[in-house]
Amino acid sequence: MTAVAQGDQQAFAQLYDLLSPAVHGTARRVLRDPDHAAEVTQEVMLEVWRTAARFDRDRGSVRTWAVTLAHRRAVDRVRSVQAQRDRDQRNLDGEHHAPFDVVAEEVEDTMEHRRVRQCLASLTATQRDAVVLAYYGGRTYREVSEELAAPLPTVKSRIRDGLLRLRDCLGVAA
Repeated sequence: MTAVAQGDQQAFAQLYDLLSPAVHGTARRVLRDPDHAAEVTQEVMLEVWRTAARFDRDRGSVRTWAVTLAHRRAVDRVRSVQAQRDRDQRNLDGEHHAPFDVVAEEVEDTMEHRRVRQCLASLTATQRDAVVLAYYGGRTYREVSEELAAPLPTVKSRIRDGLLRLRDCLGVAA
């Protein structure tokens, strides 16, 4: 290791031959993908070459150090690959389009609005005013009564009668 730390390529070639099978085996066990394991092996061996001067014999053997580097790098790769899969899945989920025809939906809405307008036109003026104020204006019976200057029981009757006529006109089952 001392020779490798000093940049001795021949010493590194020998070290590579000794360590790479264990490094590759560790990466392969964690990753289960030969291509990813080969990439991790290359990255770890390059790291061994670049950081050989930082190796501390008191903390363990060169083999243990290299295998630990391989294990950490392989776990990082698993996390990275899983994170990418999760991002891809979120993107796919976000691209999911509603399974309906927007044009058909808009046509149906337009036709339904037209039917409602036609049925509203069939009501008496007093019924229509009361229903429109209550349901489209969001007013209470009392507010409709005050706005139309009509007694509260009369307004309630107009709204009830108007809704019954709308139900019949629209063909809605009771």
